[in-house]
Amino acid sequence: MKLLAHILCLSLALAMGWADSHHEHTHEAEPDRCKGLEMDAAVTCVLGGAFFFSHDHLFKGFHGKAELSNESFPGLDDHHHHVDAAFLMHYEDEPTEHKRVFLFLDDKVFSYHEHKLEDGYPKAISEVFPGIPDHLDAAVECPKPECDEDSVIFFKGDDIYHYTVKTKAVEEKEFTSMPNCTSALRFMEHYYCFHGHMFSKFDPKTGEVHGKYPKEARDYFMRCSKFSEDSDHVERERCSRVHLDAITTDDAGNMYAFRGHHFIEKEEGNDTLKADTIESDFKELHSEVDAVFTYESHLYMIKDEEVFVYKIGEPHTLLDGYPKPVKEELGIEGPIDAAFMCGDHHIAHIIKGDHIFDVDMKASPHTASDERPIALFKKVDAAMCGAGGVKVIVGSHFYHFDSPMLLVAGKALPEQHRVSMELFGCDH
Repeated sequence: MKLLAHILCLSLALAMGWADSHHEHTHEAEPDRCKGLEMDAAVTCVLGGAFFFSHDHLFKGFHGKAELSNESFPGLDDHHHHVDAAFLMHYEDEPTEHKRVFLFLDDKVFSYHEHKLEDGYPKAISEVFPGIPDHLDAAVECPKPECDEDSVIFFKGDDIYHYTVKTKAVEEKEFTSMPNCTSALRFMEHYYCFHGHMFSKFDPKTGEVHGKYPKEARDYFMRCSKFSEDSDHVERERCSRVHLDAITTDDAGNMYAFRGHHFIEKEEGNDTLKADTIESDFKELHSEVDAVFTYESHLYMIKDEEVFVYKIGEPHTLLDGYPKPVKEELGIEGPIDAAFMCGDHHIAHIIKGDHIFDVDMKASPHTASDERPIALFKKVDAAMCGAGGVKVIVGSHFYHFDSPMLLVAGKALPEQHRVSMELFGCDH
């Protein structure tokens, strides 16, 4: 069963660097992903999600602090310099148990399967990938038909190498329309070249860059509170690769979506989007909403162990007496991952981990009851319900169910949809 849930592989930590094995290594200062630093390498996790390398640290996903590489991979204690390049070996013809992550350091390559360094590694790059030079700048996988054959694209300065996995043939190409890459990433079937703290989306066959690039990487691949003055907030939130924290629709069908320090408001019946900071409209919340649902023209917004209830309208007004503890207001212990209500029903559906609870909003006091397991998801980022049914958001995708009952009873994942494209109309 395929489950695209980057949260399932957040345990995969991949970073390393070189050090003189005869001297004690001193770790570099912990990097801050929101300071505009240059990432040394990037790689996609086996089940989705992205990982970014900076010197001897690793960033997991799109937010959170850096971690030392040797905390996740103690076998790399003798190698603590920056990773030059990384890619995920994952093709249709390759058995699931052989999905591997390759890391390149100077003239060596390391191969990992499920956190563990494979026997015989590290090896010389020339031994594993003949024809590929040492001291690479970036690498990215390119499965067919995105490339003519299952391939890996290697970058070194102005030189581009297409390496065919089966035949080990190497073809040098010229990508004249894109800058030199310091790292590269295949994500959601698109290809990204990172250069400094900027990125460009490119065609893996030709290197052509279409659209308005380069763009600020922190706007689309990081969840940071502040961005450059040149950032287009609506464009960023519409097309961000970072998962949503919460989402809901009001009685009029207007959609509210929350991500980090920002939120998106989309009016029913048109494609108009408003994007702003959460603090600008919900000043008591500041940022980082865990879950939200709509009931009787009010937004119930859950953050940590508290519930904030706002009257829908301009401006959004916090009701007297709030915030209140989650346990007091909903009869369940926090934290909560997602929440939703369907139409004019009075049952709030609360999701914690892989279980769902019902809260009758007309009952007094509110209590969480009818606990049921959700077989399809270990963790949900956000969920909402409308006339068309329930949308469950995991990572950069969402899944549609006709009803809460079918969500609970589901045994196979329905069709996968892209949040940025199908909910917000992003065209790239």
